[in-house]
Amino acid sequence: MIDDNAFSGLTDVGLTRENNQDQFLIAELNKSMLIGRTSLPYAEQSRLLGSVQGHLMLVADGMGGHAGGEKASSMAIEYLVDRLLNHVHWFFKIDEDAENEFIASLKALLRDTHQRIQEEGKKDLLLQGMGTTLTMGYLVWPKLYVVHVGDSRCYLVRRGAVERLTTDHTLARRMIDSGGLKPEQEAGSRWSNVLWNVIGGRSEVELTAEVRSVTLEENDSLVFCSDGLHRYLTDGRLLDILDAHETPRAACEALLKIAKDAGGDDNITVIVARPVPGPGLESTITFEPDTSPNKVNYDTHYSHDPNID
Repeated sequence: MIDDNAFSGLTDVGLTRENNQDQFLIAELNKSMLIGRTSLPYAEQSRLLGSVQGHLMLVADGMGGHAGGEKASSMAIEYLVDRLLNHVHWFFKIDEDAENEFIASLKALLRDTHQRIQEEGKKDLLLQGMGTTLTMGYLVWPKLYVVHVGDSRCYLVRRGAVERLTTDHTLARRMIDSGGLKPEQEAGSRWSNVLWNVIGGRSEVELTAEVRSVTLEENDSLVFCSDGLHRYLTDGRLLDILDAHETPRAACEALLKIAKDAGGDDNITVIVARPVPGPGLESTITFEPDTSPNKVNYDTHYSHDPNID
């Protein structure tokens, strides 16, 4: 089970939207073995699970109308998780010599997800142009890989300082980087909510997948969130919340309240993590019955709403 003292996440529709197009996921990564036939005292068709080797954290913020935004964010996480489970062979231990290859593989995963969502959007007029942000943390202690597209964010909080590990892929940020806009003008700019880089969408330009690696230290905290929260969040306020609340769950609830007290005019999603050093590569085997779900069905039908946000 996920350690509630280390990881928690919440999502909320907010105060003005009719549906929630945000999605999040927190998962433990471990080695497993499915017993088929054996003379040993194990039940057949049962699964042996090793100790936790790492964690996966994702936040996605969909766009493209009620139907499109919800489907895009859901589909992005489902497809990405399926690819990680079924196609990634370096799941738990990453050889430092192969780090560049690993990062290239993560970028390829996002490009494949981008293409899959664009293809799905062409099948239905109500889904055309659907897209989503996606910010993922892939943690095998002490290495954290942050994979990012869009304007959701990941923050690292260490020894009383906040570092943003992602870049907002907005036109306003591009203008700041090129000198066409001052940083203090970003929040009020009409370009601050215009994304040039999303998974899916209508653009024919190749997706830019941002990947950053960080070596974590004991007592570090991580915060992943959609723009429904971070538009109201200063570094000082984030530090105050994390300092004032002992558990990630309580911190998540307090952060949601900040966005709602400010108007809650968008969906709000947040993950707070206080990861602890991992157990290493040794594996303590535990026994569980096989309850693995069926393969994800990407042709699931969603209710269509013609209203566009």
